[in-house]
Amino acid sequence: MTTQPSPIILQAPASKSLSHRVLIAAALAPGKSRLSNVLESEDLERTRDILALASALIQRDEPGRYTVSGMPRGPQGRQSQDDQEPLVMDVGESGTTCRLLTAVLAAGQGAFRIQGRGKMHARPIASLVRALREQGTDVDYLEQQGCPPLLLRAAGLPGGEVSIDLDESSQYLSGLLLAAPLAHAPLTVRIGGSKVVSWPYVGLTLQIMERFGARFQVQSLQDERWTDVPWQAPGNVVPARLRIVVQPGAYQPRDMAVEGDWSNASYFLAAGALSRVPVGLRGLNADSLQGDRAIADILARMGAGVTWKENEVVVAGGRLHGVDLDMGSCPDLVPTVAAVAAQAEGTTTIRNVAHLRIKESDRLDAVVTELTRIGTKATPLEDGMRIEPAPLPAGRRFAFKTYGDHRLAMSLSLLELAGIGVDLDQPSCVAKSFPEFWNRWAELKVGLHAAGQETS
Repeated sequence: MTTQPSPIILQAPASKSLSHRVLIAAALAPGKSRLSNVLESEDLERTRDILALASALIQRDEPGRYTVSGMPRGPQGRQSQDDQEPLVMDVGESGTTCRLLTAVLAAGQGAFRIQGRGKMHARPIASLVRALREQGTDVDYLEQQGCPPLLLRAAGLPGGEVSIDLDESSQYLSGLLLAAPLAHAPLTVRIGGSKVVSWPYVGLTLQIMERFGARFQVQSLQDERWTDVPWQAPGNVVPARLRIVVQPGAYQPRDMAVEGDWSNASYFLAAGALSRVPVGLRGLNADSLQGDRAIADILARMGAGVTWKENEVVVAGGRLHGVDLDMGSCPDLVPTVAAVAAQAEGTTTIRNVAHLRIKESDRLDAVVTELTRIGTKATPLEDGMRIEPAPLPAGRRFAFKTYGDHRLAMSLSLLELAGIGVDLDQPSCVAKSFPEFWNRWAELKVGLHAAGQETS
């Protein structure tokens, strides 16, 4: 009887999504908050810098640990009487920073120029701008219609009612919700559009708002009456049948530790599914509201062994097979799952992720193109992709494009577990969300080699 090797256990990085939201709530809470296990990455640096420019005091006590003194009067831009250029807010390539903070800055006072770099000026923001204009915010597109850069002249949010479409991104709603406690009167945000994507991220936003003292009600239209429902489980979210009512009032300072990141843990959990050696991540919350917690369930459906301990999940390899997946609530997992599917048996179909076309890259086409390099039959669909594995070219090296997309870079590294040499054109792009990725990946490979498993 063969004994299974002991698992390789790694520490999960801090949640990127929660780190953004915790920093924003702390910066909007008059008083002092102490935050720990905050992700250190390029995107989080953009969020910290903009909050500091808007008048929050953010002190880095040590890596991942911050003391935040919140804005006493909300975000402050250049005042009209100053007769100066607007305050420049550089979001870099962080879509999260751009969408969340555009709404938050609109709840302040003064003029802001919101700009980015790379592909940021081609990423859509029109749905959010329409909602802010409904609230009386003066917003101008400075280049391409519907995209940053923006000139925003903020005069606060009056409250009342506003509608937001979630066809492209749930971050539009999250930004409005984070800004809403600063409004002068209750703000009711109605869910419009034709569909809802990435709803679990809205749950993360509400979780942090509640933690920092914001008051709100989530309401569902039932029998033609608006009825309060638990925000943690609002049921089937259907456009025009859900709204969130946020009461005005200051956030309260809090001390908080950020939980581990299921998105960035996915690469290592997938490695466990593809290896002879189990791989575990410590610091993950099994009851997390993060949508990407779904990686454990997806890998189990594909045939991997998944075991849970307190604050730890371990994945062991098995005979992996294809599955049919609706990944609309966990789109960031698509590159990870696609890389696993290329090494499984049978066809995998991924659906309901058309919004991946407006990420750092056209993530659907990028994944299809790069997996095709190794002989995988990857076919783009209108709202997803189909992956039909082929014999893997172990022992050969391939040059892959990352398209500057951090998630694609990290996912392609999983091909090394099939003995494929992976040469990336821009490995440094992982700094956007997980600067320590390559160090942790090297640590994993050392553990695999020590257990007798070869990689490229």
